[in-house]
Amino acid sequence: MSASAQAAGGGGVAPFRVGLLGHGTVGSAFARLLDERAAEIERFNGRRPVISGVLTRTRGDFEEILAGADLLVELIGGVEPAREYLLAAMRAGRHIVSANKLLLSLHGEELFETARAHDVRLRFEAAVAGAVPVVRVLEESLSATPIERIHGIVNGTTNFILTEMTAGATYAEALAEAQRRGFAEADPSDDVSGRDAAAKMAILARLAFGRPVHLDEVRYEGIEHLHGDDLEYARELGLGLKLIGTAERRDGGLSVRVHPAFLYAGHPLASVVGPFNAVTVEAEAITEITLSGPGAGGRPPARAALGDLAYYLHLDVADRPGVLAAVTGVLGDEEVSIKSVVQRGMGESARLVMVTHPVLEAQLRTALARVAEFEFVRAAPRMIRVIEEEWV
Repeated sequence: MSASAQAAGGGGVAPFRVGLLGHGTVGSAFARLLDERAAEIERFNGRRPVISGVLTRTRGDFEEILAGADLLVELIGGVEPAREYLLAAMRAGRHIVSANKLLLSLHGEELFETARAHDVRLRFEAAVAGAVPVVRVLEESLSATPIERIHGIVNGTTNFILTEMTAGATYAEALAEAQRRGFAEADPSDDVSGRDAAAKMAILARLAFGRPVHLDEVRYEGIEHLHGDDLEYARELGLGLKLIGTAERRDGGLSVRVHPAFLYAGHPLASVVGPFNAVTVEAEAITEITLSGPGAGGRPPARAALGDLAYYLHLDVADRPGVLAAVTGVLGDEEVSIKSVVQRGMGESARLVMVTHPVLEAQLRTALARVAEFEFVRAAPRMIRVIEEEWV
């Protein structure tokens, strides 16, 4: 056990020990964030999370880290040895958090089956769309809703590059700037080829449609071949260029694909710029829900892996003027800050989907109790907490 773990566990309740596999861009950001938020997490859950061991190519022993951890966070990337480590950890009864979209898109079924067989949780929010909570929404909020289509921008690196090119930069200049700012790796081939986005769409398709989708089944095209003059002509036509991932039901089967596409300014994804991601989920019962947030760089994926102290609120309300203002007024009174909100009408009723900034749970529960008293609220407000059972 590390010195920090021993110190944290010196009095009273033992710390919650986190074994960290990988200490690169995302891994180091995760470690810093965990240290920053440890006191807040302890207030919520009664146990202080600490990094009990770190495994890299040059330091650490996997068996020792596994033996000394309550939870493993896998941020190595690649297929092996990550797959071997995760299988061994779950067989040993450890919960897992992973940001490894390539591994999940190639060996997801084996990993999910192992998690079920050993009654452990395999969380992978950070593997798809950075800090956008689409995985939790599909797994929890929409688990019983027949999804028709998912599409969106799921690679923040390419979105940043295309945004820079739209502003006049060449592809090489935009890529260099993305690397300088930490949005692109030294080897950006997985991002710019579309392969990274394809792996993420394979994971989303499995969640949305309940069928295994392998990376090799996803058709993808990247942005390496694009030229600046293409974007200049597009601007004259009122178009913007995005790398779009789509998974949808078609002709009794599924179609999953990634490719660049021009969008008119009125399209909801057209305004998503820089290293941001956005995903739209469409279903007959809900019309559509769009979720957005940062998606490239070390810190957003690290926040998703940690399970930041934000909350996702779902309110079924009467479809009438003033409802959103009344709800946000109460939240504001209780110092609950809203990061984003989507409102969709559905005949006699509507759904409000909100994402909060980090907030104390007591404050949020007080606010929701007040909101529930409004006569236009048709069902008990629902909140999804980002810090899951792994931290309890």
